[in-house]
Amino acid sequence: MATPTYVLTLPLKTTVWQEHILEKRLNIGRNIYNACLGEAWRRYKYMTRNPQYWQAVRVEKGKERNRLLNNFKEQYGVRRFHLNMYVQNMGRKFRQNIGSQMAQNIAERAFSAVEKVMYGNGKTVRFCRVGEFYSLEEKTNKTGFRYFPEQQHVEWLGLTMRVLLKANDEYAHIALQDRVKYCRLLKKVIRGKNRYFVQFALEGFPPKKRNQNHSDDTEKRVGIDIGTSTIAVVSDTKVELTELAKGLANDEQGKRVLQRKLDRQRRANNPDKYNADGTINRSNREKWVQSQNYLKTKRKLAELSRKIVDKRKQKHNQYANFVLSLGLDVRVENMNYKGLQARAKKTEVSKKTGKFKRKKRFGKSLANRAPAMFLTILDNKLKAKGLELKRIDTAKVKASQFEHFTQTYVKKTLATRWNHFEQGDIQRDLYSAFLIMNTKGNLREVDVDRANETWNNFFNLHQQEIERIKHLNKKQLCSIGL
Repeated sequence: MATPTYVLTLPLKTTVWQEHILEKRLNIGRNIYNACLGEAWRRYKYMTRNPQYWQAVRVEKGKERNRLLNNFKEQYGVRRFHLNMYVQNMGRKFRQNIGSQMAQNIAERAFSAVEKVMYGNGKTVRFCRVGEFYSLEEKTNKTGFRYFPEQQHVEWLGLTMRVLLKANDEYAHIALQDRVKYCRLLKKVIRGKNRYFVQFALEGFPPKKRNQNHSDDTEKRVGIDIGTSTIAVVSDTKVELTELAKGLANDEQGKRVLQRKLDRQRRANNPDKYNADGTINRSNREKWVQSQNYLKTKRKLAELSRKIVDKRKQKHNQYANFVLSLGLDVRVENMNYKGLQARAKKTEVSKKTGKFKRKKRFGKSLANRAPAMFLTILDNKLKAKGLELKRIDTAKVKASQFEHFTQTYVKKTLATRWNHFEQGDIQRDLYSAFLIMNTKGNLREVDVDRANETWNNFFNLHQQEIERIKHLNKKQLCSIGL
């Protein structure tokens, strides 16, 4: 049975000659990954050419369908076990740099990529380019890349690297008292330089930090209505509507500037690679020219992207801690973010302008704000306390349409940002979060009696929040409707 696991990341003290060996082994791992990915993909495509396979796919879901599909996977070798057998020879060839268990782990990573396509979670697989393979891991802490707590260093086939563990890092010292399941080598490019880290997969739950102010009341409810770029939070003591991952706007603008500059340099260096209308000339098979200024801009963009990723994760962790300080009964709408990312399929013409409506949806906002990542972080923090994030049935509750006073559903356009009641106007996202907070235990309907009891408190806190937003000394959130 799988036990709970959490990760601790610490830097490694490496010398130049050790870094050269680490780069060599990462490149060997990349070659093994690409070889396994190509073999698994070849077997899968060969299996899909059989018409009987698609007949089995169309069979009604059940034991019979599973039996038929498993037979095909066994026949064509499209199984994790078969890829582990395939990688054995490569493991023997590179045994001085890559252990057998690590080679099997690489093969399983490659098979997982093919599995995503097999089960409809992707369209194709992508091979890893030179310099873009950033991690290697073992299956246990007994062989290969492993940690020795007494000496506080890791050993890996002739390499001994000290783990930089600060004496005053109380969290890390407590965490390393738990059993180390396995270790992972992680490479990061920080300010243009390669840095190497060890990630410990530790058994159990992460230790509690001293400055953590999470609530201890599992009965206190918190309702969350999360959008593509905003988040509305409602509890008995706090009502807030704010940007998700607040403070990334300047970095995102800088990233767009560098992306446009990179495109201009690419076009200037390769004029023959583009058609007259600006599209790529597919018939030109010459090598792409990359100038020194182009590579410099590329490095700047990579560094800025890294900072955005780290800042976004930090902001999500901070806001998740804020939410848990309000209560531990956290409820949220179950959203299909993949559907929101996809382009619209239907071609429509605007009645006002007569032009085609754009098919883009919320892909850029979701990539920048990462709401699904926030919910994952929040859920992990709750699981560490033995709880979980409660996801309501969106189709049954219909929080954006329901009005608890009349107990009716009123459809509203996306542009309608306010609900009008006798007591006053209520912002739509905040009202949805209020209804989510007041759902019943089955998470399929709103508890109207509880909503009526908590209405006056919510209304007062709502008015305070709207006044706070009005007095902000910055551009108003576009989705609020002020």
